[in-house]
Amino acid sequence: MSRLQMPGMPAMVSPIEEGITGSDVGDMTELYAGQLMPDFQAHTLKNTHRAFATRVIRRGGPVRPLSYAANQIEDFPIQANGPKSEAVYDLYDYVSRNRVAGLLIMKNGEIVHERYELGNAPSEHWVSMSMAKSVATTLVGCAIHDGYIQSVEEPLTRYLPELAGSAYDGVSIRHLMQMTSGVKWDDTQVNPASERRKMLALQVAQKPGEIMRLMASLPRVAEPGTLWNYSTGETHVVGALVKAATGRWLSDYLSERIWSRLGMEADAYWWLEAPGGLEVAGSGLCAPLRDYARFGRFIMNGGVIDGESVLPEGWMAEAGASRMVGGERLDYGYMWWTVPDINGSLADGAYAARGIFGQYMYLNPAQDVLIAVLSSRAKPRGAEAILDNDFFNSTVEVLKSWTR
Repeated sequence: MSRLQMPGMPAMVSPIEEGITGSDVGDMTELYAGQLMPDFQAHTLKNTHRAFATRVIRRGGPVRPLSYAANQIEDFPIQANGPKSEAVYDLYDYVSRNRVAGLLIMKNGEIVHERYELGNAPSEHWVSMSMAKSVATTLVGCAIHDGYIQSVEEPLTRYLPELAGSAYDGVSIRHLMQMTSGVKWDDTQVNPASERRKMLALQVAQKPGEIMRLMASLPRVAEPGTLWNYSTGETHVVGALVKAATGRWLSDYLSERIWSRLGMEADAYWWLEAPGGLEVAGSGLCAPLRDYARFGRFIMNGGVIDGESVLPEGWMAEAGASRMVGGERLDYGYMWWTVPDINGSLADGAYAARGIFGQYMYLNPAQDVLIAVLSSRAKPRGAEAILDNDFFNSTVEVLKSWTR
């Protein structure tokens, strides 16, 4: 039986990949459970666009070369656990111990470090995991800018009437993007009984519409806006929202408004719930490292392409900001994680897209630092030897004294 198959089910192969041989990848349930051996896991993370039906995110042309600084950074100290800690690592520790497959660091728009490991290469696609969430909510911003959606305060059911009468009645688009809907969800990948694993099983089964039916069946556990609960299912609803509002598939809208205009090196792919169905908006965007970096530069530039803004004014200042929920500060915006600096301050306005197994786009507008990381860690969460935020903050500190 193919590694792609569940018992009694046919193998699912992306239409764009038909005829490919020697592309065997790991069982997706075993991947999410953290039950693949290192080499096979890295191979799988490079090739998940062969595991499901996908939709192509078309690039435009020509490719826009990235600039490389004359002065490249080869190594630097990484301060762990705060400025008063004696725990200091180096770049070799971070790459090897955190099983980093791709690392790209930019300062002032120039690459100061680029590295590929674990069989990865510049031309290889690598799965975003939940970095896709940050891309999906960015498309909500595009839809507002383009007039398809009027406001983040609108009720979700205005665009998705099939959710009327469900726990999403009374939930705004803002609540959805902040994951404060109050709808029950357990996103634990290694728990077979979690809603996240139920969603994965529906994706593996490739049955159209079933994930949205799952979302409509969930109970409410809190009033909207009062409780934060991380939910990959809610990002699937974001994808359904963009499709309903714009009339375009998420991949097509991303290509039209952003991807085809940034000089990307490759077409990207996005997992589908089923052939011809919705994108799995909360994960499964597959692209090369440099193209993730190009997308990050677009975001850090405020959503401007060739002088034209494709996002509402101030969108990223809101999307990448912390907020108070339930009386506590939540370091989460519109599916972007805010990143405090080495002293715990948010003064730099840094934020990140992040995904399980160690996928990151870290953006620090005040210091003009971008870091893209692709990894193949042993478990979905908690397997890093060095905290990624410690690495990001140490990189920023070193680059403050960097000269071209």
